[in-house]
Parts: sequence; structure tokens; C-alpha cells
Amino acid sequence: MSSNGRTNGASVRARLQHPIIDADGHWLEFGPLVREQLRKIGGAKAVEGFSMFTTLVQEHLRLSVAERRHQRTAQQAFWGIPTKNTRDRATAMMPQLLYERLDEFGIDFTILYPTAGLGLTRGSDTELRKAACRAFNIFSADYFRAYADRMTPTAVIPMNTPEEALEEIDYVTAQLGMKVIMLGSMIKRPIPAAVEHYPGTEELLTWRDVLGLDSEYDYDPVWEMCVERGLSPTFHTGSRGYALRISPSNFVYNHIGHFAAANEAVCKALFLGGVTRRFPTLKFAFLEGGVGWACQLYADLIEHWEKRNIEALAEVDPANLDQKLLGELVRQYGNTDMAEAFTPRDAALDTVLSAQGSTAVGGIDNLDDFSACRITQASDIHDLFVKNFYFGCESDDKMNAWAFNRQCNPFGAQLNALFGSDIGHFDVANMSHVVPEAYELVEKGLVSEAGFRDFMCTNPIRFWGEANPDFFKGTVVEETASAILSEGTVETRPNGHATSQLSK
Repeated sequence: MSSNGRTNGASVRARLQHPIIDADGHWLEFGPLVREQLRKIGGAKAVEGFSMFTTLVQEHLRLSVAERRHQRTAQQAFWGIPTKNTRDRATAMMPQLLYERLDEFGIDFTILYPTAGLGLTRGSDTELRKAACRAFNIFSADYFRAYADRMTPTAVIPMNTPEEALEEIDYVTAQLGMKVIMLGSMIKRPIPAAVEHYPGTEELLTWRDVLGLDSEYDYDPVWEMCVERGLSPTFHTGSRGYALRISPSNFVYNHIGHFAAANEAVCKALFLGGVTRRFPTLKFAFLEGGVGWACQLYADLIEHWEKRNIEALAEVDPANLDQKLLGELVRQYGNTDMAEAFTPRDAALDTVLSAQGSTAVGGIDNLDDFSACRITQASDIHDLFVKNFYFGCESDDKMNAWAFNRQCNPFGAQLNALFGSDIGHFDVANMSHVVPEAYELVEKGLVSEAGFRDFMCTNPIRFWGEANPDFFKGTVVEETASAILSEGTVETRPNGHATSQLSK
């Protein structure tokens, strides 16, 4: 519950001069209904594909801790949706009830993501995965169609291959008229060397494809279609159960930070892979992981470029070692053992740190890790990162304020935080308290009223509306969206001056 004394979001909304747009609400699939509808739409394969992920979770929960420890698999989420607040549980299940209660929550418009449907893109069976995603998207589009002035559902897009993604994006936009897409990410792929040595381990020994860098496929055709169709891709894949988040006994250990970790991996790959350079108008959103990781990544990219750009590498190139001077210093300051062990050749090769000296670069031809971004100065990172990336933030996360701290962020940047209510899930005990919790940032002096407007209104309008000017047409926020998009955006540039950038 919010600590500011307000009982619901309507009282907060009443004092604002702008609408509130929820960039990441969730609806709960009522299993018997969804499975029956998917069967009618896509047959038994669609139902099997839909059930595969939830069945796997249920199977893991049936294991004992000792069995999970033996298999080294993660404790899965249990009791993950509201129950005691039965009205909120029903609200997440039924669009009509959600529609009637949005004013109570203080929310004008919401983009709704699925719950069980979040796992549909992860299926390893291509036929089942494609069937489930297609049928689920058809069902979702129809399920929410009557409420389009205040809510819109998200299409789930499998990304195991570019062709698979292109096919589904084309269908949901051309045939279903859907406006929001959630792309699969962290794609599980077999490790070739492991399969060669240990046949049959394709599902056990895997790596995660982060799409933008070192991928098995070229995803540029997907980004091209997104630009052509006026889409702003979103990611909502976590990393619970991967790598360091595989506690067999503690769900909270596995849950904390898992969205942020997955989001950082994909965001970093898209940036270093040059996607924002090749597609400068394309915006990406990374949901439910907050913005703290993004502030850290933005700063780290700048700091790493300053130390690892192609010119700066001269500072650590073994060829630039002054062997004569080093020998003199060793004789003057080193102990007897060091002086006896020292030879110019060993010093140049630096046998402890880089055994083969200047040739030990891992076989790469281009030493510039930033070459795909074509970074020539640190401010280029600001331009390619801040404009193109948006970050979904839950209302109770105090780290949201970091996005608005221009004194802290390099080049006085304000990162694009998006308000995500996360209604429908266990961390929202009362849907009517979400907006008041978000407003506490203003009441505590952590975010200005202008920043709050960006968070709750301007940023989501720019994210979806600049790619698709008709995105909010026919909705209750159409007038506000039209005004914001027509006035263009104003941002602080690295030189400290504000410049206007006209919206599309």
C-alpha cells in the first residue's frame, strides 16, 4: 500500500493535467477458456504449445528440493498471482471489469501483456511454438477488441529465426491490426562443440542468443519490418533459471534482478551490434527490469569507450612497451629475484597477463569493440543510447528516480523511463495503489512534476506514437498524444543546449 495516505489512483489522477498511460499491465489467462479457444483457432498443436511452458513449471514445482539440487534446476515461481484480493484477480482475467475499474486506478490507457503467454516464444519445438503464438495472437486481438479506446493487447513474436519473426509480425499487423509486439529474446541454442562430443545434449548444454551481437542469424530484416510497419519492439523475457539464478530452494534469490539481467544483455547487444546506428529511428523498450541497470550500462559504455576505443588501446598495446626503460627500473627498484628473472623479451610478451603479447587478441580482425556503432566521440553514445532505448519501471521502485537525475547521468541525460503497473501479478497487492506509489517520487522530491509527466505520459506516447502516429487514434488519450507528437521532442544535448527534434 502507498504510504502517502491516498486510497486509490483516482485522487492522484484528478490533480494531474495529463493522462496516465500504463506501458506494462498484465492480464491473466483463464486456462480452460484460453485452451478451448486456441483449440478452435489452431487445433491441438496450438494447445500443446500453449501448455508446454506452464506444464514445465508445474513439473519443476512437483520436485523436491533435493531432486532440484540433484538436477541443478531453479525453484520456480509459486503463488504468483493475486488470490486474497479476489476482485483484483477477476479484474486481471476479464477485460470488461478492468475497463470499468481503470478510472478507479487512475489509468487512462493501458498496454496489456500476457502472463502464461510470456513463455510462448520459448518453446523448443518450432511447429508447436508457431502454432501457439499464432492462435494466441488471434485470440488476444479478439478478446480485447471491444475495449480498444482504453486498452490494447500485445502480440507475442517468436524470434528463433528471422523468418519466423517476419511471418508473425506480418500477420499480426496486416491481418489482426495489432499495434504492440513483444519479441522473444535470450533464445536458447545448442552449443555445437558440446553436441559433437555429447550427442543428445542439445537441450542441456546451451547458450543464449541476444539477437544483436554474435547471433546465429542476421535480424536486420526484422528491424527493417518494424520500421516499415511503424512498430516499436518491446522485450519482456527474464533470466530466472539461468546461470547464477538457479537456486533449487529460493524463488526470491532467482527472481531478484532477473529481468534487469536479461534486458541488459539484449540492450547491450543491440547497441554494440550497431542496430541503433543502422536503424536510427527504431525504438526498443525493455520491460519490468527498471531503469537502474540502464543508467549503469549507459555510463559503463561511455567509460569503456574512453578506455577501449581504438586510439586508447595504444596505452595497453604490448608493442608500445619501452623495454629498455622497464629493464632499468627493474634493476633499480626490483628485488634480486626479479632482476635475475627479467629479460626484455619476457617483459614484452608479459607472460603472466597476455602470453603471446600483441598477437594474443583472440583471433579477431577488428580490435575496436565499438566499430559497429561507429563511435567517434563519447557523445555519440548519448545520441545512440538515450534516444532509442526505453525502460519499463514498476511503481514501487525508488531507483526510477535515477533516470531523471541529469546531474548524475553522463552528458546530463534523462533516460526514458516508462511506467509499468504490472497489475495482475503477485507484486501488486492492490491495483488501486499503483499510481499513488508512483507519485511518491514527486512527493518525496525525487522526481519533478515535469519528470512525472514524462514517466507516466510523454515517454509512452513518444515511444509508440513517433513510430506510428495513428497508434493512439480513437483512444481516450488521442488529443494529448496528438499535441505531444506535433510539438516535437526537446532534449538536453551533450553541449548542454536544448534542441528541438520534430516528431514524425
